[in-house]
Amino acid sequence: MLSMLKTRLVALLHVSFVNVTQPESTPFHRFVLYPNTDSRFLRALSNVQATMGIAPSTGAEDVEMVGEAAPEEGLPAVVLSQIDETHQTLSAARKKRKTSPGYSSPADVKTFTATHTIPSLHSSSPSGITSLALSRASPSQFLTGGNDKIVQLYDRSSDKVLASLKGHTKKINHVTFREREGDPTLLISAGADKIAKIWSYDAASQECIPKSTLRNHKGELTGLATHPTSTILALSSTDKTYSFHDLTNFTQIFRSQPSEESFTSLSIHPDGTLLALGTPTSTIQIYDVRTGAIAAALSPPDGTPFTVNTLSFSENGYHLASPDSLSSISVWDLRKQKITSTIALGDGFKVNKVVYDLSAQFLGVAGNLGARVFAHKSWDELVRLEEGGELADLAFGDQGMEIWGVTGREVRIWGRPT
Repeated sequence: MLSMLKTRLVALLHVSFVNVTQPESTPFHRFVLYPNTDSRFLRALSNVQATMGIAPSTGAEDVEMVGEAAPEEGLPAVVLSQIDETHQTLSAARKKRKTSPGYSSPADVKTFTATHTIPSLHSSSPSGITSLALSRASPSQFLTGGNDKIVQLYDRSSDKVLASLKGHTKKINHVTFREREGDPTLLISAGADKIAKIWSYDAASQECIPKSTLRNHKGELTGLATHPTSTILALSSTDKTYSFHDLTNFTQIFRSQPSEESFTSLSIHPDGTLLALGTPTSTIQIYDVRTGAIAAALSPPDGTPFTVNTLSFSENGYHLASPDSLSSISVWDLRKQKITSTIALGDGFKVNKVVYDLSAQFLGVAGNLGARVFAHKSWDELVRLEEGGELADLAFGDQGMEIWGVTGREVRIWGRPT
């Protein structure tokens, strides 16, 4: 029976990979089967017609979305179709994709040095930037969230704050953009106050219009991501659930059954079919986005329990990076279902963020002693970025030509020497 369930788990994880030969199965360092996994798996596969029956909201005003309904059994059929179509398109493109001309090489990254600092962002009381997101559509623009409960949109080319967005009552934990050709750019934040806020940004007028406040969770929001479809928002919470929201009408379209543990971080697979969630007990839970069924629970083999506060799928879809202690990180190979590499950062290092670049060549780690960037596969340390001290967040810029980080009230940028 155990062998049959392991085979099913491999099949579920394998759907996100295209024409990949599955190696001989190797057990997870800790393999957990939940009592209801089998029934939920079969039920989810046989019933994908669930719908919400909630009328879409319209208008330009901020709409309060409060979700007190019971957790849903599955995503609406139209959303499942969008996910499947996106998965097929992205998987096919990823198989053929090569690193674009002009993209930074490991040799380039080794030369990175501090090139620019943007000081005095957000309020000085309480001070501190907590989160960062870079625009792909407009590479000079970035979004920050702070301890001061404010979300700021900044333009580097003009050195000007384009918007200071209020509405949260506690610190901002995460910010992100939703950028989709033909649709307005959405600025999205999630906070310790249990809410997510969404604004629509018009580049021509530089006006931000409040669109929605999501109050569906009863605990602090610890994870925020835009799904590859660009029509779905994912949230995770300390209330032991995660949820999906439609970014066309801002309604909740799925909320998970409560887990046994709180969720402390979130990452979506680049093809959009898998969801990884961290917990405060060292475990990473992986779910099938389309069914809500849990696929696996992964944990480092030994050690003192710690909070998995950050996760990052590689862009090639094969690897998942995460802390495996307070001061080291591991890379899971999802095809082999095991940790393939562990990088020790030193006893004094505290991990705040792990992030892959879009080419899957580099893995960045931010922490209390600055940042370090490693070459994927060889895990050679390419560069240390220590100016400014602790980095709360880290991001790779366009074409991997820059690395951005936040420290205190500053945004720092590293790149090739000028």
